[in-house]
Amino acid sequence: MGKKYSVIKEELQFKVDKIVDNDLAYLTHYLQNNKNGVSNYYKPSAQEYLTELHEVNNIAQEADFQYYLPIEWDVPFPPPENPTFKFIDLFAGIGGIRLAYQNIGGKCVFSSEWDKFSKQTYEANFGEVPFGDITKISEKDIPDHDILLGGFPCQPFSIAGVSKKKSLGRQHGFLDKTQGTLFFDIARIIKHKKPKAFMLENVKNLVSHDKKKTFEVIKETLSELGYSLYYKVLDGKFYVPQHRERIIIVGFKKSVFKGKETFTFPQPDEANFAIREILQQKVDEKYTLSDKLWNYLQEYKKKHQAKGNGFGFGLTDLNGISRTMSARYYKDGAEILIPQKGKNPRRLTPRECARLQGFPDSFVIPVSNNQAYKQFGNSVVMPLIQAVGKNIVKELDILNESKQPKTAIYQ
Repeated sequence: MGKKYSVIKEELQFKVDKIVDNDLAYLTHYLQNNKNGVSNYYKPSAQEYLTELHEVNNIAQEADFQYYLPIEWDVPFPPPENPTFKFIDLFAGIGGIRLAYQNIGGKCVFSSEWDKFSKQTYEANFGEVPFGDITKISEKDIPDHDILLGGFPCQPFSIAGVSKKKSLGRQHGFLDKTQGTLFFDIARIIKHKKPKAFMLENVKNLVSHDKKKTFEVIKETLSELGYSLYYKVLDGKFYVPQHRERIIIVGFKKSVFKGKETFTFPQPDEANFAIREILQQKVDEKYTLSDKLWNYLQEYKKKHQAKGNGFGFGLTDLNGISRTMSARYYKDGAEILIPQKGKNPRRLTPRECARLQGFPDSFVIPVSNNQAYKQFGNSVVMPLIQAVGKNIVKELDILNESKQPKTAIYQ
């Protein structure tokens, strides 16, 4: 029987409080991957940091991984015992995409997220600290994987330099067009690692962003890298009681699938969720809006209604679904307010926000309320991502079956 992760964490005094430092990322990635071929990407730096932790914490025992392995993963979402594919989790946030793909048999072999507080939530749930700023990580330091996953920020692409190259008669590729954006980092990793498939998630506005130029560059880039593309705006209301539209972009490597994939996006029949299903029975009074805030929100709405604008708070129909929860929910909760009999409405609790995104109640929330609101507002509708993931993995399974020998081989 191995040592519990919680015990190791306590002994070595893990502190997930640094933005720049990747020491804990190397160590936890090695512990998560010590049995597979991925371990050699992490072991040298992990060993160095383990030695340092032994010295800092005055642990007399030799800094040898044999003392810590195998590990009993007493975290809510431990690595799967017998994974069927490998994936990487870029712009990982709190792990909504990871959770979806772990649920369908995947093993995460690399994660990256720059926000310190999101890293704390990620580690508390998965027993792994993501690496930091992806722009500072070489694509050569990322392990091989079957599927690349990422919900990247939406940024405009500068065309400066592109037209100059054109006038010189030189071909310009994605490296020129996307330089300086976070999509560039996805593209360079795809170019180097050549995963069989990828899934990218973004806000619905990506399609129309910068007069549709942004999305055109993204499509061109991914096609140029040798992938057949599928994209669609999907609404979370078919999986949770929340109207939340996001674009999902899926790609399959042409040289691997030969154009034979039969991928389609999931098409749920009906949306029959109600927000009352995710509400907690007993809620602290602190979530009820003060008279001052409630009066302000009502006046603000009246003022904009007079101008013909639709701005203002959203008092939710308990038998219906909510508006889209955003990362600004922590400010006043205005976009999703819960009516209460005989008193001011209240905002959702962090646990209700987690449920609104489809996270199970076993998901740990180790940060402050304000951070939790930001994190869930920035996250994904987990069951929607899982439904898309199932259809991608189906294609990988068909591919793997086609590579199996047709006759038995005896030795």
